[in-house]
Amino acid sequence: MSRRNKGKSKSSGGKNKLKHHLKEAIRVIFNKDNDATYDYKAISERLQITDTQTRKVILSVLNELKSEGFLDEFTRGRFSLNTSNKGLIGIIDATSRGGAYVILEDEKLEDIFVHAKNRNRALHGDTVKIDLIPGKRNKLEGVVTEIVTRKSAFFVGVIKVQNKFAFLLTDSHKMSEDLYIPLEKLKGAQDGDKVMARITSWPSGVDNPYGEVIEVLGRPGENDAEMLGILIKQDWNIKFPEQVMKEAENVGTVLDPEEIKRRRDMRDRLTFTIDPWDAKDFDDALSLKTLENGNYEIGVHIADVSYYVQPGSAMDEEAKKRGNSVYLVDRVVPMLPEQLSNIACSLRPNEDKFTFSAVFEMDEKGKIYDAWFGRTVTHSDRRFTYEEAQEVIEGKSEELKTEILLLDSIAKIHRKKRLKNGALSITSEEIRFQLDEKGHPIGVLKKVSKDAHQLIEEFMLLANKKVASFLGDQGKGKAAAEDVIYRVHDKPDDLKIQTFSMFIEKFGYDLKFSSMEEVAPKMNQLFAQVKDTPEFSLIQSMAIRSMAKAAYDTVNIGHYGLAFSYYTHFTSPIRRYADLIVHRLLQAKLDQQKINYGNQLKEIAKHISAQERKAVDAERESTKYFQVKFLEDKLGFEFDGTVSGLAEFGLFVRIDENHCEGMVNMQSIPGDHFYFDADKFRIIGRKHKEEYNFGDKVRVRVTGLDIGKRQIDMELIDEAFE
Repeated sequence: MSRRNKGKSKSSGGKNKLKHHLKEAIRVIFNKDNDATYDYKAISERLQITDTQTRKVILSVLNELKSEGFLDEFTRGRFSLNTSNKGLIGIIDATSRGGAYVILEDEKLEDIFVHAKNRNRALHGDTVKIDLIPGKRNKLEGVVTEIVTRKSAFFVGVIKVQNKFAFLLTDSHKMSEDLYIPLEKLKGAQDGDKVMARITSWPSGVDNPYGEVIEVLGRPGENDAEMLGILIKQDWNIKFPEQVMKEAENVGTVLDPEEIKRRRDMRDRLTFTIDPWDAKDFDDALSLKTLENGNYEIGVHIADVSYYVQPGSAMDEEAKKRGNSVYLVDRVVPMLPEQLSNIACSLRPNEDKFTFSAVFEMDEKGKIYDAWFGRTVTHSDRRFTYEEAQEVIEGKSEELKTEILLLDSIAKIHRKKRLKNGALSITSEEIRFQLDEKGHPIGVLKKVSKDAHQLIEEFMLLANKKVASFLGDQGKGKAAAEDVIYRVHDKPDDLKIQTFSMFIEKFGYDLKFSSMEEVAPKMNQLFAQVKDTPEFSLIQSMAIRSMAKAAYDTVNIGHYGLAFSYYTHFTSPIRRYADLIVHRLLQAKLDQQKINYGNQLKEIAKHISAQERKAVDAERESTKYFQVKFLEDKLGFEFDGTVSGLAEFGLFVRIDENHCEGMVNMQSIPGDHFYFDADKFRIIGRKHKEEYNFGDKVRVRVTGLDIGKRQIDMELIDEAFE
């Protein structure tokens, strides 16, 4: 390039830079004075610009902002803010390439794409205001005009120390900006340490924010450091505030005799719990008594957390903030301090406890003749693990065998009725790791829901359903109350169901239906058909993904997956704040009183739904971490696997014997140049037309492990190329 051309390029670049700065400055002026009108002269005066050339650039910028839809031309040459496309509020969902989508508060509106240059320092998860501008292919895009709230004050990553400064390389693949950290603000962190840090400033014109280390978590790959990092990344409080712990320490285990008198005393009923073998918080129990008329009194007893946690207390505010407990692979982060969750409120065997109960009169066919709700005092006579209860159901002799078999029989009747009414027959599967004394994974177990799990599940579902019906005034000709927190599940999106239909065609199955009412029964038929096949787990997980997400709301739309018109969460107040609220609402109604939450209840429902999603994300990330950890000594090993996902960049494979999932890069697939065919949802070779589809059986080699990214890299083994 000649010097002459270089000079032109530099001049052009300088002009573009000037335009960019002027455009941002003008945006600020109009956003600040959103009902004012300005011409280029007035803007020049505001910006204290007097030279003729720059004033001409300002006029050009004003016209550009008009063409972008940011401004309206109020009168000839005079501009005002176009308020119709301004100030939309949403949450940033960043992409790994630097751009982002803004998920708008108004759920009826589509997500808006924001180019990297228009993010204006907004980070993943931030709540922002955006203006709409014309984008490519006549699609609207967004530009961030204001950061309403930062998602997180803290960031987790690995410190890289240089001679004169350090950087925090954040764990999140959705945050492309590293934090610049002065050496004097490392707080003892060494090169390679995993730390928690915060942003202290972000000077204008600087690409990276400045930060400081708050706490050194440990070294990458250490369980404590990684689990703490996961929690911090999701804004989870690692420790309880001091005032919360003080309140918890004042909670005793000796029951107040005067309070006992105010409750229904059910300590003489045969009562027991059925929980996982490693459970510490027993929040539900069943009781059984034969009545004189031959029917049965069956009690569903739930820990009465609302007795100990009063509205507005420090414990209540912290529980509301957390929303729920978080269950990582190797630890539980409880919603309430251990004094409550594992001791005072836990329905441990051979201890009297305050409970909130749903008590039903039923016959042996499960027909309900009466239902009673109220505060009780109970005494658990026996603790069963799921495995012990399952052995009894399968024939093992046990002192309480008759009682367990009766409850199991009634549960199966209720389950059959639910499925007949249109409930989805989802069989929960859980991958659990065996850990040694040092916390290293030494084995992987697949936990499948059996009769014992479903016994407990059906009675919990029944209690939740009946409490919701009672609170919602079902059958009294009234609209569903909006002063209740419901657990709702919307009908599936037609497009997602059609996509699922295409997916199962790859396995030789079909899902034909003429109306959305047929979807659930048709899916149940499919699940029964594939129950004993290798692809069952994959098909069921894809079916779940095609469904809407369950959430909390004050507007009752019913629960599609359970086929319930009314449903709430009542049975786990130790680990879910929704249940604690429902207990308070239920007691108020029993006392013929009303708690006036106003709009607060709607906001609580929205918040705890968001907290639930964050907990699920944390749990999934901890599982991915332990998958990588489990394969650490298996680098280079070969395994049989199943194709579990397809994408533009490659395919995902789940190893059959240990359920760990990794990725095969598209470029590494041997034998051809492969690409992702989005129309037919397959990966196919350009020359030989060889295909890879969901559920294909493949042989893979583990080629790379990245603890920080929770990533397992694999390559396909094609014996023709070995």
